[in-house]
Amino acid sequence: MLQAIEEAKKAQTINEVPIGAVIVFKNEIIATGHNVRESSQTTLSHAELIAIEQANQIIGSWRLEDCTLYVTLEPCPMCAGAIVQSRIKRVVYGAADPKAGCAGSLMNLLQDPRFNHQVELTSGVMEKECSMLLKDFFKQLRNRKK
Repeated sequence: MLQAIEEAKKAQTINEVPIGAVIVFKNEIIATGHNVRESSQTTLSHAELIAIEQANQIIGSWRLEDCTLYVTLEPCPMCAGAIVQSRIKRVVYGAADPKAGCAGSLMNLLQDPRFNHQVELTSGVMEKECSMLLKDFFKQLRNRKK
């Protein structure tokens, strides 16, 4: 999670919402990502999707069955769907997202038994640190707009 937080800080330095993600395979980080949605003006530029695409290339497969995704914020519906589709084994996230979270807050797409794949889930890891990154970012954003 520490490395995911570092990725989130990279996003913050370029005025992006500070969300970071890393993917681990065989106890080694193989992919990283941070939000670049504003700079790229691309809907799909979420930290998780960037990391998933990198991991696909590294492993040489769309299946990430033996991987763990660490992300600073609970995945949104789009990212949760991509996680299920990529067959990621486990997701570990920091802060809950009561407005868009689909790993337990609004719904839990990652463990819905109607899908052909369910994801192991650990929430609240370094929650305070992950939450503070987001709270501080949005506070600064509001202050700049005043």
